[in-house]
Amino acid sequence: METDTIAAIATPMGEGAIGIVRVSGPDAIPIVNKLFRGKDLSRVASHTIHYGHLVDPATGETVEEVLVAVMRAPRTYTREDVVEINCHGGIVTTSRVLQLVLDHGARLAEPGEFTKRAFLNGRIDLAQAEAVIDLIRAKTDRAMAVALQQMEGRLSNLIRRLRRRIVELLAHIEVTIDYPEHDVEEVTRSLLLERCREIGAEIDRLLETARQGKILREGVATAIVGRPNVGKSSLLNALAHEARAIVTDIPGTTRDLIEEQVNVRGIPLRLIDTAGIRDTEDLVERIGVQRAQEVLQTADLVLLVLNHSEPLTATDRQLIDMTRTLNTIVVVNKADLPRRIELDEVRAAFADRPVVLTSMRTEEGLDELEDAIARQFYTGNVPAGDLTYVSNVRHIRLLREARAALNEAIAGVEAGVPVDTVAIDLKRCFDRLGEIIGETASEELIDQIFRQFCLGK
Repeated sequence: METDTIAAIATPMGEGAIGIVRVSGPDAIPIVNKLFRGKDLSRVASHTIHYGHLVDPATGETVEEVLVAVMRAPRTYTREDVVEINCHGGIVTTSRVLQLVLDHGARLAEPGEFTKRAFLNGRIDLAQAEAVIDLIRAKTDRAMAVALQQMEGRLSNLIRRLRRRIVELLAHIEVTIDYPEHDVEEVTRSLLLERCREIGAEIDRLLETARQGKILREGVATAIVGRPNVGKSSLLNALAHEARAIVTDIPGTTRDLIEEQVNVRGIPLRLIDTAGIRDTEDLVERIGVQRAQEVLQTADLVLLVLNHSEPLTATDRQLIDMTRTLNTIVVVNKADLPRRIELDEVRAAFADRPVVLTSMRTEEGLDELEDAIARQFYTGNVPAGDLTYVSNVRHIRLLREARAALNEAIAGVEAGVPVDTVAIDLKRCFDRLGEIIGETASEELIDQIFRQFCLGK
């Protein structure tokens, strides 16, 4: 474990009202105290803030007017002494303050090193540390709420309870092995089956939330497709509540992919407005059409836009064939104009998919469209108040491996395999769950996780 003192800028680089330089480690207070002209920081109470100036001891030059917050271990983010220097915002100002601290004994922190120290010092576990990233990157209120719950240990506590139950089973098996004179074999098998199935049901419940949790964490890649001039860019603008894409009556206006992050009923959508799909001699537009077709193959959701006021064309029918097997919502736009589209044919092609009539001009049908999008991803199986979602890809993989190990243990018990062999599968399940919270994680994995953090966190 590193025991030196680290420092980094903890606020975004650029102009702002304030900038914060965070210092953590055994020499955090002495280093800043050498530079601070105000109160003697070695004598002040913990969790207090003090006004003064930072002065370069080598030149006597006043570098900055500051407020310095002093927080003593262990009641800090890292469980080390922490000093936060609040200075005026700006790249030059905060960089000078940081450099002064580095010149007098601190080391520049690595990405995520403050949170890594919080983990290594036992303040948080690995799942809680990863939730810090989710909180920073949250794109909706619901995603933020889930990250906060996980940061406070909701998922970690559930994993620990499962591991304790496995430990109890392993202890029961050890008794059977160490004291064979006691005839408890059948009782052990009966108990093993019952408890393994209970633990398996808990893991299954967590995995059921994985799809929704992953959506909250990463967003939904949503491709808007259709032939030219059916209202794709107008749809993107309507969902984004701003004019992000150029809208004209000229076919082929959109020639490349336009992306926009939007929040629909708490679901973060990464909207991708594609070039209108048609045969064209224009080289640039043709490349845009090719990219639109490629986006279809990787999208989580497809919004197929058709024109309510025109009959289906050959291109429309081609798009219907391309998207009918995908996760598609059909948007029949321009519903304020007289209907000429073969609506029955469209509904027959998408019998199990939503078909929503809209008008971007009058905003008709937008609420119904947002409801349809929400229904695609919130199935109602998870109660609204239950925020124990599994959103991290690593957690999902480990839960599946833990469930597979548990299935092998159950199969072994049912087949009459010796209980000491069953214990191997239970131990594997125990270890996989432990990796989620970092109790059995390798040093390489820990380093890899914390490298995803920004520098000052």
